[in-house]
Parts: sequence; C-alpha cells; structure tokens
Amino acid sequence: MILRSFTKHVNDQNWFAVFLDFFIVVIGVFVGLQVSNWSQGKEDQRRGRDYVERLSNDMREDIRTRGNLLSYYDAVNASAKRTVELLSSPMPDPQELVVNAYRATEYATDRTTRATWDEVISSGDISLLPQAAVKNGLVSYFTANGAENARQNMLNSTYRKRVRRTIPHKVQRAIRKGCGDVRDDFGGVTGFKTECNLNVSDAELSKAANALLSDPELLPDLWFHFSNMSSARGDLNGNIAQLEYIIHVLEGGPPSTAQKRALSR
Repeated sequence: MILRSFTKHVNDQNWFAVFLDFFIVVIGVFVGLQVSNWSQGKEDQRRGRDYVERLSNDMREDIRTRGNLLSYYDAVNASAKRTVELLSSPMPDPQELVVNAYRATEYATDRTTRATWDEVISSGDISLLPQAAVKNGLVSYFTANGAENARQNMLNSTYRKRVRRTIPHKVQRAIRKGCGDVRDDFGGVTGFKTECNLNVSDAELSKAANALLSDPELLPDLWFHFSNMSSARGDLNGNIAQLEYIIHVLEGGPPSTAQKRALSR
C-alpha cells in the first residue's frame, strides 16, 4: 500500500507527498524497532528473574546437603575421638574399637546443583543476572567445589589407608552392612546407625582389634587425621557461608564488606 502510494507520488512529481510517505515509513520502522527492543527487554528481565529464582533454589538445596555433610563429619569426628580413648584404654571392647576406628575413616560428598548455572553459561545469559552477585562469589562458587575438596582431604588420609589395610575386608563389609550410614529422605548421609549388628565372630573382631592396638603408627596417623577432618569441615562451613552471601546479593541485598571479609579468611 505504501509502496504503491510512493510510486504514484513519484510519477506525479508530488514531492511533498513523497516526503510524507518517506517520513511515515521511517517513523514506522523506528516505532517498530522500539517496540521490538522493549519486548526483548521485558523478555530479558523475565528470564533474568527466572534464573535468579532457580539459582537461589539450587543454592538453598546445596546449603541443605552441605549441612548434612557437616553432620556426617561431626559423627566421623566423634568416632575418631572415641578411637583415641579406646586406643589408650587397657582393655577396650574389640567391637567398639574396630567400629569406631573404621567409622573415623569415612567420608561423603554431594555434587553441586548446577543445572541452572550450566544453562546460563551455555546460553550466554550471564549478563541477565545481577552483576553484584556475579562479581561477589557466584562464578567462584561454581568454579570451586568445597564438598569435593572435603572429600579429597579425607580420601588422602594416611590414617584411612592404614586402618583399611589392617581391618580384614570381611569385617569392613560387615560394618558397612550392619553398622553403616543413616540417610535422609533424599538419600544424603547424615550420620551413623546407633545400633550395630555385625555378622562376624568375636574371634574375628578380637583379631582386628589386636592388629589396630599393636600398630605404633596408628595413633600418630589419627592425630594427623584430625587435621584432615578440620579442613573438610572448614571447607563445608565456608561453602555454606558463601552460599548464604551469594543468595543474599542475588536476591537484591547489598554486598556487605564485613561478609566479604569473613569469606576471604
């Protein structure tokens, strides 16, 4: 319609009408671009809010699982302390010693909930997130993995290797089956069973206990193992503090200098 009118006005040499047609086209294009940009801006805002909500939910789930891991490592630490007492006792109960010595070697981990973050990165939408959160820990949280660091600290322990070389595999299997982990409704470990039912003989337990008691390097390795547990728990506590801070900033809270200083320690 506009093209036909424009052609007619050119043929008629009606230059005022030509100018008017051209002006209408330019205004139409300009308005169309503005509407398109406005619509895209609204869509970007909507997607940004959706990302914030989903990321916050993911990180709250990570706080829950990190809390479970802390509870688990508290139980591991309690078993380590009890093992020290039993190793120093003149006549420790064989089952109690073997079970606690073994439990003190345990570790657990949980993967970071990162489906939303991976979607943000793969789609190039990081600019849609609050930049204060991006600059104050969001990227570093998904780059590092406190739960995995905690696992590695425990996995590489010389005490763990020594105990698991000393206690026979049959006894270890019986402990895992009859005296193992307690899990929550989501399958995450939270501690150990309070009652133990071990399908091994008293003689086998006594032999394993005597092997532990006769190893002069066991107690020094256990002392060092406390450092591994302290590092593991420190990583998890730091993870939780970092997550709480990121959620605070992500949801619109101002970055706190005091909180950032505490996280950097």
